[in-house]
Amino acid sequence: MRLRFEIEAVCGRARAGRVSLPRGSYETPIFMPVGTLATVKSMLPEEVEALGAQVILANAYHLYLRPGEDVVADHGGLHQFMGWPRLILTDSGGFQIFSLRQLMKIDDSGVRFRSHVDGSEHFLDPERAMAVQAALGSDIAMAFDHCPPSDAPRARVLEAVQRTTAWARRCVEQPRPEHQARFGIVQGGLDLALRRQHLAEITALPFDGFALGGLSVGETPQEMYGVLDEIAPSMPEQRPRYLMGVGRPEDLVEAIRRGIDMFDCVMPTRNARNGHLFTPSGRVNISNAEHRRSTRPIDETCGCPTCARYSRAYLRHLFATKEILFSRLATAHNLYVVIELVRAARRAILAGDLEPWAESVLRRKRD
Repeated sequence: MRLRFEIEAVCGRARAGRVSLPRGSYETPIFMPVGTLATVKSMLPEEVEALGAQVILANAYHLYLRPGEDVVADHGGLHQFMGWPRLILTDSGGFQIFSLRQLMKIDDSGVRFRSHVDGSEHFLDPERAMAVQAALGSDIAMAFDHCPPSDAPRARVLEAVQRTTAWARRCVEQPRPEHQARFGIVQGGLDLALRRQHLAEITALPFDGFALGGLSVGETPQEMYGVLDEIAPSMPEQRPRYLMGVGRPEDLVEAIRRGIDMFDCVMPTRNARNGHLFTPSGRVNISNAEHRRSTRPIDETCGCPTCARYSRAYLRHLFATKEILFSRLATAHNLYVVIELVRAARRAILAGDLEPWAESVLRRKRD
């Protein structure tokens, strides 16, 4: 079996578990830093690992365009190419492709589009998407899906659901490396009936885990929580549940409460590079004048290497002068905060006191 999921504890609807794969294992709940182009921006792989990351996400669409999956395969796969010793999940790139302005044609066969890099024409279908991920050698490969815009009318969402099911059936028929697990993706937007329909269709296929796609794309938090309330309890209990593209600390807590096991998002790293740093009570905008002479760290309670050594005034100076070091220090902080938040949730589940812990975290955010 390519993937084994052991549930170690349940607290309400939340779960703490361990996912075992042929090349390693990881504990859940888990936050996976995004390394779109086989790098977490500004960070060395060993630094990301030291922050507590167990899995990194890379994007097959971007790596297909450059350097090309053949270049990665020449190195023996993504792990050797990027020097990452732990596990890797690859997204098929469906979300990115359907976000392109240069999208030329979508039909049931696949997607024709122009590269955002050089304008060259490309065609991707489920077969090619899975072949690219096989060449990349990731530990978990995502099915190729059709992700509709958040404001799409119901007819377009239904079309995306039907197409994603058809493509998922083609995905599971493709060959894959012995070590590689595959996850299916459930679409349906905010339409609960379509979500239920699509969940039934995707979970009928032999995937190793299941993801919820098409969320955190413009809807309100309450709308997203409504989908989770309706759909998460019906997802297979003995398979990992993955909420794609979600990384706001409040959303992580609320989704874990509702039984989600896995998360990824560019927000912690992107916010860091833009000077927005996470604290238990909210975000610090390091460019604000109030930090110009502050000798305090970002957060006195934080265990990250940035808070152990550097003041807000120093970080503000680096940001104002556009020093590369700022991105490294800020990224290390935000990633640590999010990874540690999810680890703390796991500890609370194992201890049987998730609800008091979650309420205390959310109360600090509200106050």
